[in-house]
Amino acid sequence: MSGLKLFRTDTANSGMTEVMPRLAELEADVQSLVEAHMETLLGVRFLMSEYSTGPVHGGRIDSLGLDENGSPVIVEYKRGTDAGVINQGLFYLSWLMDHRAEFEHLVRDRLG
Repeated sequence: MSGLKLFRTDTANSGMTEVMPRLAELEADVQSLVEAHMETLLGVRFLMSEYSTGPVHGGRIDSLGLDENGSPVIVEYKRGTDAGVINQGLFYLSWLMDHRAEFEHLVRDRLG
């Protein structure tokens, strides 16, 4: 299998039309789209974009959300392939677990 294909229903021709994939111009384009529809796409409540891990750790979580169990959801966007993205996500998860009070404060501020 060479990969997933995406189709759109074509009412004019009573059939299907393949949607051709393309790279986004910027990661920020994809990030904005996902954040605007995070609940629909992932079942996750959006909390914050570009969440800083502070000056000591020097990171920014691209998108931060909350799942149905109250657990943090970290979304990182990459325009191409990047083998380091898993390590980056694990670093952010470790940071969040170490800074649980900050995360809980953010959830209270955003969601009440």
